[in-house]
Amino acid sequence: MLKRSEFEPAFWLRNPHAQTVFASKLRPQPPLAVERERIELDDGDFLDLSWLPERGLDDDAPIVIVLHGLNGSLESKYARGLLREVDAHSARGVLMHFRGAAEPNRLPRSYHSGETGDFGTVVDHIRRRYPRAPLAGAGYSLGGNVLLKYLGERGGDAPLTCATAVSVPYDLKRCAEAIQQGLARIYQAHLINGLKASFEAKFSIIDPPEPWPDLSRVRDFPSFDNVVTAPLNGFADAEDYYARASSGPFLADIRVPTLILHAEDDPFMAPDIIPSERDLSSSTRFELSRHGGHVGFVAGGRYGEPVYWLETRIPAFLREALPGFEPADSPDAARQAG
Repeated sequence: MLKRSEFEPAFWLRNPHAQTVFASKLRPQPPLAVERERIELDDGDFLDLSWLPERGLDDDAPIVIVLHGLNGSLESKYARGLLREVDAHSARGVLMHFRGAAEPNRLPRSYHSGETGDFGTVVDHIRRRYPRAPLAGAGYSLGGNVLLKYLGERGGDAPLTCATAVSVPYDLKRCAEAIQQGLARIYQAHLINGLKASFEAKFSIIDPPEPWPDLSRVRDFPSFDNVVTAPLNGFADAEDYYARASSGPFLADIRVPTLILHAEDDPFMAPDIIPSERDLSSSTRFELSRHGGHVGFVAGGRYGEPVYWLETRIPAFLREALPGFEPADSPDAARQAG
């Protein structure tokens, strides 16, 4: 269940910060065409989905749902890169924008690391439309935490065929502490500023709840989660949120084949959050690499060119675990597409 990863970083990208920044900021934006769909929710809010364009696939073609990370969206390069691979495997692909991620949502609440209800709504929506299609989830960072927690909550009743998660904060409290240390504080400031901007945009359209804190004084995740995340989402405080939203306690209850990819040098996290063998279910394969940073995993090609390894490893797993997930030029995929 706990395996050493085969990932090796590019020789010029062994530093975890270089891995993290290159993959998220310096990589060219993968081109991608999508078709948008909006789901109206019972509470008056909405969720936005971005689908790969239809290519004449059968109704039982496999589907991959991608869950982005904190402050992520369809513009996240890791999400676009994976969706391009899904498209190359004659499968349907869709990115779920968490509530308020693509554009300001209608309610004061937004998304958070433990919000599995909205993901469940999307899964149910897709299963009603494609009841015979095998379904996979692929989550990154916060999205990976949501996915793993959902799988653990559902256990044997989870309606997914398989799943994969990358760079997951299994223990939110320890991650909130770790990201306040050393150079990681740069990432914290970037993420906090993005969250502030998101809430400022929303509360320029709707009224904020009262009392609303002065966010200019908030500089770290425990403070932000205490005054924003917790009260907006029904938690007593940051400690309550971290305890109830972390995916770590749910890993042992996962019952569908699940691949988890993690780097020991992830600068967003403390090494001691990495699960042990006894924390994992027999359905889980946890691949741990020495290098890779946070959602980095940039390898080197024959001439040193960057190779985005996640877009090799995840499709390889899906070819094993997701029926019908085949390269578009294979005979099986051609039959599937009619």
